[in-house]
Amino acid sequence: MLRVAGEAIALRPSFGALVAAEQELGPLFALVERAAGGGLTLAELVGLFWHCRHEAPAALTRERLGEAVAEAGLVAATPALRVLIGQILQGR
Repeated sequence: MLRVAGEAIALRPSFGALVAAEQELGPLFALVERAAGGGLTLAELVGLFWHCRHEAPAALTRERLGEAVAEAGLVAATPALRVLIGQILQGR
C-alpha cells in the first residue's frame, strides 16, 4: 500500500503491470539490482508504482503520484517499494 493524498493505493504486480513496467523501465532484474544498490531513480520508482497501481482513484494522475512521492520523501516510499520488489521476486 502507498499513501497518496491521504488515500491508500494498492500496488499489485500483475503480469500486465510488470510487462508494462518492463517496456518502459527495462528488465525487471536490472531494476531490482538498481534498487538494491541505491541506484533507482525517482522516475523509475514512480513508474513502477504507476504500472502496479490497483483500483486507484480515477482522478490520480502519474504526475500527482510523483508529486506525492516527492512530498512524502523516499523514506516514506521505501516500505512499499520493498514489499513490491519482494512480490516481484517471489511471486504473490
